[in-house]
Amino acid sequence: MPTTFLVTGGAGFLGINLIRFLRARGQGIASLDIAPFHHGDVVQEIRVVTGDVRDRGAVARAMEGVDAVVHAAAALPLYPVKDIYTTNVDGTRTVLDVAREHRIERVIHISTTAVYGIPDHHPVVETDPLRGVGPYGISKARAEEVCLEYRAGGMCIPILRPKSFIGPERLGVFALLYEWASEGRNFPILGKGDRPYQYLHVEDLCEAIWSCARLPAETVNDTFNLGARDFGSPRSDFQAVLDHAGFGRKVVSIPAAPAILALRLLQSMGLSPIYPWIYETIGKESVVSIEKAERLLGFQPKYSNREALVRNFDWYLAHQEEFRRQAGVTHRVPWREGILRLIKRLF
Repeated sequence: MPTTFLVTGGAGFLGINLIRFLRARGQGIASLDIAPFHHGDVVQEIRVVTGDVRDRGAVARAMEGVDAVVHAAAALPLYPVKDIYTTNVDGTRTVLDVAREHRIERVIHISTTAVYGIPDHHPVVETDPLRGVGPYGISKARAEEVCLEYRAGGMCIPILRPKSFIGPERLGVFALLYEWASEGRNFPILGKGDRPYQYLHVEDLCEAIWSCARLPAETVNDTFNLGARDFGSPRSDFQAVLDHAGFGRKVVSIPAAPAILALRLLQSMGLSPIYPWIYETIGKESVVSIEKAERLLGFQPKYSNREALVRNFDWYLAHQEEFRRQAGVTHRVPWREGILRLIKRLF
């Protein structure tokens, strides 16, 4: 069983949650991230390498003394298109190539259900075609192709496709919901917002990663969807956050077609952080089958959509002062609201 893990993207939202999870189970940790590692609660207990997954030398330094790798580093949808492709595809190849050189046989690759694009049926299963939407979804599908190359060469590479995951330190687009809720505002939703829509708690994702590290290679050397078992719709789950905020506010429907046209225009002008994957899918059903992960990994998600969102909202309220003046393009900081800061006054 592995005793030292390398977590790429260790300074990110999933990275820090996974590092804390693994440290609680007595595992050694190395972190590789292009961003500085600011988590004082664990920084003295792990080995930190600041570097880019596209930099072979940095990856090689990070892999010294490592037994297994969790490849969670990725350039997210708001990054420049060139960085998305080079980080997500070329960076994945570099990580796998260096891992093979270091004779590390197990690399757990964190993909995304965005590789499916906008499916025409639900629930989506692992054998469905990959039709990623936008540079991020397409790049993650290509990264999986790279994983399959190295898997065919004898490496054990579990591929995990989680739904959008939520938990402590998750901000990004969800910070919009939490900020509006904390200010006592209504929250807009495209159309009725009543179609089933699945999320995932980050702790449940960490449990699945832990299973992929411990179970036999012949069991985990496969591809798995991950999501909550108990979920509602954007309307019902976002309403749970507004109810928890205690101001009596409501989720408000706005006409989907004109809103999507407006969001496309605003996003193309750099005035809105809401990218196509969000506004093209939030009004549609979005559910993946987790039966394979339940059967082979023993996956038993503990948190519902509502519990995940409310727990994340409580974390947001407790740490609001820490990131009030921050903004960026990662999941660990609020996104720049752009023109949405003016629009929210209408709600």
